[in-house]
Amino acid sequence: MPALRDAAAGAALLARGGRLLMRRPRLFWLGALPPLVTSILFTVVLVLLVTRLSAVVGWLTPFADRWAPSLTGLVRVVVGFGVLGGSVLVMVLLFSTLTLALGSPLYDAISEAVDHECGHPPEPRDERLATGLLRALRQSAVLVGLSVLSAAAFLLVGLIPALGQVAAPVGSACVGGWLLCLELVGSPLERRGRLTLASRTAVLRRGWARVLGLGVPTFLLLSLPFLGVLVFPAATAAGTLLARQLLDEPGLRPDGRPA
Repeated sequence: MPALRDAAAGAALLARGGRLLMRRPRLFWLGALPPLVTSILFTVVLVLLVTRLSAVVGWLTPFADRWAPSLTGLVRVVVGFGVLGGSVLVMVLLFSTLTLALGSPLYDAISEAVDHECGHPPEPRDERLATGLLRALRQSAVLVGLSVLSAAAFLLVGLIPALGQVAAPVGSACVGGWLLCLELVGSPLERRGRLTLASRTAVLRRGWARVLGLGVPTFLLLSLPFLGVLVFPAATAAGTLLARQLLDEPGLRPDGRPA
C-alpha cells in the first residue's frame, strides 16, 4: 500500500504543477509554444504512420504470407498494434526531447520559478551554454536509443498470446513514463550538480513508485495529439517538485504554499 500511496502522490504532482503555473500565466503560455510546434510535427508523422500501417506490417511479416489466412491476420493485427504502440513510445520521448530543446530557456525558467516558490533554491551553476547543450544532446540520444530498444522488445512481447496483449502496453507505459521523468528532472538536478544520467537514475530510484505515478499518466497524456500543449508546462513544474521531494527538500503543500 505505501507504493500505491506514493504513486497517487506522484500523479498529484502534475495537477499541482499546473496550479502553480496558472499563477504565472505568461510563463505557462510561453511554455506552451514549443509543444504546439512539436505537436503539429508529430501529428503529421503519426497520421502518415497510421495510413501506411498495413504496408509496414506486411513488410515486417513476409514469413506469414504462406500461413493460414486466419493465423496470418491474427499475427499481423498483433504486430500492427505493437508497431503503433512502439512508435508512440519513441515519439513521446522524442516529443519531450525536441520540446525541451526548442524551449530550453523557458523550461529552465519554469523550473527555477518552482524552486523559488518552494524556497531554498540552489545556487546558480557557472557553466558555458555550449557545454550544457552538448551534454543534453548526448543524454537525449541515449534516452531515445533506450526507447527504441524498449519498443522493439515490447513488439516481441506483444506476440505472446494473451499475456503479450496486456504486458506490452503496460510495460511500454511504465518504461516510457520512467524515461520521461528522467528528462523532466534534468534541469532541477543539473542545478544541484547531478549532471549524468546515472546520477539522475539514482535519485529516481529513491521513490520509484512516485516517479511512475507522475511519469505514466504524463506519458499517456502526451501521447494524445495537442494535449501536450497544456500538459508539458505543468509536467516541467511537476518534474521540479518531484526532484525536490526525492532529495528531501521543502516542497509545496496541497494549498500551493511552501511546506
